[in-house]
Amino acid sequence: MANKKSIGTWLLILLVALPVGAAGVGKLMGVEMMHQSFQLMGMPEWFGYFIGACELAGALGLLIPRLSAAAASGLLAIMLGAVGFHIAFTPLSAGVPALVLAILAVVIVIARKKESLWFPGAQA
Repeated sequence: MANKKSIGTWLLILLVALPVGAAGVGKLMGVEMMHQSFQLMGMPEWFGYFIGACELAGALGLLIPRLSAAAASGLLAIMLGAVGFHIAFTPLSAGVPALVLAILAVVIVIARKKESLWFPGAQA
């Protein structure tokens, strides 16, 4: 039977993977609302699709223990970009979900560090 820490880590991973994966799918499907922020920042149309692909890949990577720390690190970068967008273009309160996901990504990196492919001392 899995210990409480392992169950907690998996719940945390799912808590991040589900909304980030759903957002990635929405961007890849071309949902206009999901692309408005990129237009507002003057970014090319393809960038929204790129971020969507990264979000979906990150969400899937979270589910693979040896990749989850790397996936969480990538998602952290995306979430920090989202926080920056909200600071610049929206009321600050709109950035709270992105900030919470960024903090949870850091917790996942720490929790999965020992199983990771790229941290020194990771298990083989």
